[in-house]
Amino acid sequence: MRKAFPELGMMSCQLGIDDHTHIPADLFETEHVRIGKRVVSEQDSAAAQQYSRQGCPTGLRADLWALILNSTNEPEDVMHYEQLKSAVIIHDLLVDSLIYKDVKLTASNDDYYFVFEDYLYQVLLCFSRDTAVLEHFSYNSATPSKSHIHDKEGVEDHALVYPPNGVIPFHGFSLYVAPLCFLYNEPPRLYMVFREMYVRYFFRLHSISSSPSGIVSLCLQFEKLLQTHLPQLFYHLREIGAQPLRIAFKWMVRAFSGYLATDQLLLLWDRILGYDSLEIVPALAAAVFAFRAENLMEVMSLAAAAAEAVLADLSTLKVMPLLQIFLFATAI
Repeated sequence: MRKAFPELGMMSCQLGIDDHTHIPADLFETEHVRIGKRVVSEQDSAAAQQYSRQGCPTGLRADLWALILNSTNEPEDVMHYEQLKSAVIIHDLLVDSLIYKDVKLTASNDDYYFVFEDYLYQVLLCFSRDTAVLEHFSYNSATPSKSHIHDKEGVEDHALVYPPNGVIPFHGFSLYVAPLCFLYNEPPRLYMVFREMYVRYFFRLHSISSSPSGIVSLCLQFEKLLQTHLPQLFYHLREIGAQPLRIAFKWMVRAFSGYLATDQLLLLWDRILGYDSLEIVPALAAAVFAFRAENLMEVMSLAAAAAEAVLADLSTLKVMPLLQIFLFATAI
C-alpha cells in the first residue's frame, strides 16, 4: 500500500495535515492553491487527478472533482435533468417510498446533512428514473433489477427493468449524495457529479465482484492489514466475539459517509478520486482500529457491543494524520 499511495508519505505535503500545523501558509497552502487554480484554468483532467492526491482546497474542490469526473454542466445536461424531473412528476414509482424513508432515517437526522433534505429528494428521485445509469451494468457483475409484465391471462409477457435505472436504493443510499451538497448548489450539476461518482465508485461498495475496488476485495484488504499490523488486537477482538470486519463493514459500504465530519470525509474522497480507487477506504478503517487499539484491548467483556461502543463516534477523527501514520510510520 505504500507503493500504491506514495503521495501520502511523510515527506509529502498534505491538505488535512500541513494546513493545520504551524508551517506558514505561504510555504504550502498558498502555493498549493495557486497550482490548483492553474489546473482548473487549463481544464486538464489528468493533472486534476494527480493534484487531488494531496487534497483539494475547499474553494476549488467542486471544479476539480467535476474535472476529474469529466462531468459537464452544458445545456444538454441541464435539459436531461429537467426531463428526469418531469418524469418524477408524471410517474410515481414504488422505490420513491424507499428514497423518502431512507432520507428521513439517515440524512434528515444527521447534524451535517439535514439542511439538504430537499436537494437529496431532487437528486435521488431523478436518479431512479435515469436509464443512462444502466450503462454501468456492462462492467458490473450485478444485473439490473426487473419486474415482470403479465398479460390478461396471467401469462408472463416480458421483463422490464425496474426502477428505470436498475438500482434499488437501500438504507444509507442517500449518504452517497449528501456530502456533495456542500460542493454544488445547482441541482443539475450536483446530479451529474453524483451520477458519475456512483457509476465509477459507489456501485462497487454494494456489488459482489472481483474488482480490487469491490467490497469483497476491500473487506479482504482490511482483514489483511489488521492481521499483519495489529495481530494481537485482531485475535483479541475475535476471542471476545467482536468481529472487526462486522464493525468496519458499515463504514466501508458507505465510504465513511455519515461517520466522519464532512470536512474530513471530503479529504478522504479527494484521495479516492485522485487514485481512482477505493482501496484507501479499508486502509482508513484499519487506521481507526490502530488509533483506538489501546481502548479496544481493554474490552474484556464477551459482548461485541462493548467493542462497538469504543468505535461508535468517528466524528472527531482526522483522516490524513491517521492514514499517514498507519501506512508510513516505522512502528505502529
